[in-house]
Amino acid sequence: MSDAFDEPPRGRLPLTARLNTSASDSRRGVVRLHPEALAALGIREWDAVSLTGARTTSAVVGVAGPDTPAGTALLDDVTLSNAGLRENTTVLVAPVTVYGARSVTVSGSKLATQSISSATLRLALLGKVMTVGDTVSLLPRDLGPGTSTSQASSALTASVGITWTSELLTVTGVDPAGPVSVQPNSVVAWGDGTTQGVDSPAAAHTVSEPHRTPTVQAAVPAVSVDDLRGAHTQAGRLAEWLKLSLDQPELLETLGAKPHLGVLVSGPAGVGKSTLVRAVCAERRLVELDGPEVGALRAEDRSSRVASAVATVRDGGGVLLITDVDALLPAAPEPVATLILSELRTAVATPGVAFVATSAVPDAVDARLRAPELCDRELGLSLPDGATRKALLEVLLRGVPADDLALDDIADRTPGFVVADLAAVVREAALRAAARASSDGRPPALTQDDLTGALSVIRPLSRSATEEVAVGSVTLEDVGDMVETKQALTEAVLWPLQHPDTFERLGVEPPRGVLLYGPPGCGKTFVVRALASSGRLSVHAVKGAELMDKWVGSSEKAVRELFRRARDSAPSLVFLDEIDALAPRRGQSFDSGVTDRVVAALLTELDGIDPLRDVVVLGATNRPDLIDPALLRPGRLEKSVFVEPPNADARRDILRTAGKNIPLSPDVNLDELADTLDGYSAADCVALLRESALTAMRRSIDAADVTAADVEKARSTVRPSLDPAQVDALRAFAANR
Repeated sequence: MSDAFDEPPRGRLPLTARLNTSASDSRRGVVRLHPEALAALGIREWDAVSLTGARTTSAVVGVAGPDTPAGTALLDDVTLSNAGLRENTTVLVAPVTVYGARSVTVSGSKLATQSISSATLRLALLGKVMTVGDTVSLLPRDLGPGTSTSQASSALTASVGITWTSELLTVTGVDPAGPVSVQPNSVVAWGDGTTQGVDSPAAAHTVSEPHRTPTVQAAVPAVSVDDLRGAHTQAGRLAEWLKLSLDQPELLETLGAKPHLGVLVSGPAGVGKSTLVRAVCAERRLVELDGPEVGALRAEDRSSRVASAVATVRDGGGVLLITDVDALLPAAPEPVATLILSELRTAVATPGVAFVATSAVPDAVDARLRAPELCDRELGLSLPDGATRKALLEVLLRGVPADDLALDDIADRTPGFVVADLAAVVREAALRAAARASSDGRPPALTQDDLTGALSVIRPLSRSATEEVAVGSVTLEDVGDMVETKQALTEAVLWPLQHPDTFERLGVEPPRGVLLYGPPGCGKTFVVRALASSGRLSVHAVKGAELMDKWVGSSEKAVRELFRRARDSAPSLVFLDEIDALAPRRGQSFDSGVTDRVVAALLTELDGIDPLRDVVVLGATNRPDLIDPALLRPGRLEKSVFVEPPNADARRDILRTAGKNIPLSPDVNLDELADTLDGYSAADCVALLRESALTAMRRSIDAADVTAADVEKARSTVRPSLDPAQVDALRAFAANR
């Protein structure tokens, strides 16, 4: 590795800033780093990093080309300016936690402010990382070879012409504070970041904008009903409701029913709720309001925009669609919500008018929206399963030149992906194929490697708010010994995915959860990484103490939110590390009952009224005696597996796996070494080889291999960490189980 990576201060990596001259990266907020720099920082491509020069900014990181020196960071001119850097000066690069933006305000030229709507602005900034004071361009992140006709660029061109490509904006406000990324449900608006004149907390980062005529959609949708794979049932039901209410109201009136129609369409973000409505209403007049855009306005402007849309749809009849209605009518009601609901009741009561609203978080919508005179019906869209994901990929790749694509494999490796995520995968694969065609001059064609490579970059919306488990290339075969542990995890996690027909044929439910317990450092977390590397399920990892909060109700809410994300990305694995901190025995705490309520919330999620389908819970601890017994009964963490300390054979496997990439000299005999490491855990064995390599470096910075003398010297530093008394206590617990 380059000398530039020696002893980075406080986890930050000092690199030399250079101007990125690539047109595909121009002004897009992407910093390119050498793969060794990514490894040194412990991050993956498309994670976020902070860049510190004269000021600190944040950007998305990409992999630099093979000709880029390891100690160089390639920044575009806007990012250089945001960090207060000049070319060939030092920039400190560090990983940074970025939150999805609830709201972002930006300022720009008068032409852009008056011509570009909030929805188009959000589309252009989607996925960009920014902080207050940054300069950002309108060039979308996905704009590159083969994507010049993207939805964002088309909308911008229609708004202001070609001048949008040179437009620079200033970020004047973000919520929450710190670096944020613009998400599909973020409120993005024009403003100077101040809150003067704002009359409600929900509008704290919003500004007023001129009255705008509601959008009336064209008759021909971008997606037909036939292309709504996995949602044909919901589409047919909505079409039937619209037909009876708008085209044949006399049938309902004859039967004594009112022909009015209000529908709430719910489902995970990106699953295609709005697309479903637009496709079903292809032959009808559709008046559409963007919930986050209207919700970003001041109270009087929100009411005015909704009243204008209602007047438009009442004049000519048709369907009023409000997307992401939770941003316009949140669960915490505001005074203006009463006026908005009154306007919507007027629309629903008008003959020839129907009202449809969409929301990814229906529990966060004002309860009054579900009143009988408003949305008395609800349609739910679920996550696509493997077969549906394959069908969606076939639709997305229809007409695309490709070479022998195995879409079954891609569908199996995309649990939790919705159609928006699959479209992002296809777009990323197209970028790779287009870049290859541009360099070799051959006709563009999509390959299996393009799609597989895109999976390492695209992260599904359902996991955008959680940390990813670092998997590398670890598999269950790399886990030394641990036969019983691997068998238990295979039965509980992999068998339900690989052989669902067998479980159904035998009439049994797969195990709900597994408890791994054993001494520290014996590989409990390692096997979770191995499961995650299979790519067949999404993994949600959390340490027990991370969910604890001193505020009343916050910890229970965190537990519910964790399991909601797991359901939304099923099939999934919830890994609760140090579970004894999250679910200790009830009645023994002195924290005003917070711990007891958290245990109750966890028990309810595991085996409550709402069934936990395609979600497996895996707990890990070295103090199983502290866990509440109710958590260990059948139907919850019903399978308990004792992870034994490694014996000589297991230590031999661990040393071989850990030493794959370490050049060991012929005098290092791993078999003999394993026999002499009694009391060493799996982590101790790995640490021993790591310390041996460092000992070789201390001996000579140009050392080519690690000798037996280096290993022997390292043993004086790395001592066995297993406590015999703790191991005996755990064995006694296992015997009693």
